Amino acid sequence: MTDTRPVKLKPGDTIGILGGGQLGRMLAMSAARLGLRCQVFSPDPDSPAFDVVLNATCAEYADVEALEMFANDVDIITYEFENVPAAAAMVLDARRPVLPNRKVLETTQDRLAEKDFVTRLGIGTAAYADVTSVASLREAIVRIGLPAVLKTRRFGYDGKGQAIIRQGDDIARIWTSLGTKQAILEAFVPFEREISVIAARSAAGQVECFDVTENEHRDHILKVSRAPASIPDALAEEARSIAGKIANALDYVGVLAVEMFVLANGTGPKVLVNEIAPRVHNSGHWTLDGASVSQFEQHIRAIAGWPLGKPVRHGEVVTMTNLIGDEINDYERWLTAPGATIHIYGKGAPRPGRKMGHVTEVKPTTSK
Repeated sequence: MTDTRPVKLKPGDTIGILGGGQLGRMLAMSAARLGLRCQVFSPDPDSPAFDVVLNATCAEYADVEALEMFANDVDIITYEFENVPAAAAMVLDARRPVLPNRKVLETTQDRLAEKDFVTRLGIGTAAYADVTSVASLREAIVRIGLPAVLKTRRFGYDGKGQAIIRQGDDIARIWTSLGTKQAILEAFVPFEREISVIAARSAAGQVECFDVTENEHRDHILKVSRAPASIPDALAEEARSIAGKIANALDYVGVLAVEMFVLANGTGPKVLVNEIAPRVHNSGHWTLDGASVSQFEQHIRAIAGWPLGKPVRHGEVVTMTNLIGDEINDYERWLTAPGATIHIYGKGAPRPGRKMGHVTEVKPTTSK
């Protein structure tokens, strides 16, 4: 059975992190500043998070023996990506507390389950339909209309596993190219801007939200995030309220991101939830240098059973720019840019579409 006792770590205790990417790397670095150790589990021998921890486990998520040994070496387990295999999560959950709770993954790993969950909370989303065949796709198109976005229900990110369908497109070809038998069709949202809320929730129910962030994507990959978003205060409060409602409904412990669309209509802008990411998030990277407490430290505090910080933004506007692919080769120019802080993830050779680092720029508050 899962250990349901409240978690309360002390300096010197060890956190296990599933996943060895840049998010795991930054979580481990934030934990170290608080006197907590981390051990990383990842099947990739070149995981950048391995570079910043004393102990690491390089094994497949299907390796039960490796998972058990990993669990024995740590006090609590968290993850840096949401596609943790369900079987691996069950093995670990039987031995150590896993936070956020693995049941959260059952909701957020499946786009249909996630949309149903959000809808049951009375929160708006784009119109959507379950799709399991070409015939059901055609029926969904009749109900939802075109253009629309067809997505795999699981394992899609950065634009992968999805396709836009427009009038005149070959429906059968698009369905076949997606290579799945479980998909969801979503109405295309003519949004004004994309925003996200990074929220932290403690086991005691304390919720702290960072400033609403405005995001710009290029080729389906996040390129620039700015905080605060250029939206009315009332809309920002609504967005934070939605994120808090979702975190509470999930009985969430840790940091999550809620991605939203801002729409303009006859009565003023409104927001629709696009996706939930049950982890620290790329759009929250600005908090490392632009806030009094980062999203990574908030996550560590939450899962450790420590009080959450009250996030205060440094400066008038904070901008985060992802360095994608070969852009990392130009890192030296950022080293001398006033007000800029560069983070290099320690990955291997740059590849198109691969996030290699990011830069944070803080615009000082204008005195009045």
